[in-house]
Amino acid sequence: MGQASGFAYQVRGDGSVLITHHGRTATVLRGGRAAEFLAEVDADPQPVMARWTGNYRRGNERTARQHPRNRG
Repeated sequence: MGQASGFAYQVRGDGSVLITHHGRTATVLRGGRAAEFLAEVDADPQPVMARWTGNYRRGNERTARQHPRNRG
């Protein structure tokens, strides 16, 4: 089991990988995708799990910060 900043993953007995974010299931990887994820996750788990779950920066943070509603 690996954990990093809200993300955690668990390898199940059937070879599938369960990825959770703050305790809630984000995705389940099976077969070749699970093996590919496990080969990649050794380097730095946080951005790898964020990318595999689709929960990563979408590029609009700067635009949102400049919106009049978000200016303090």
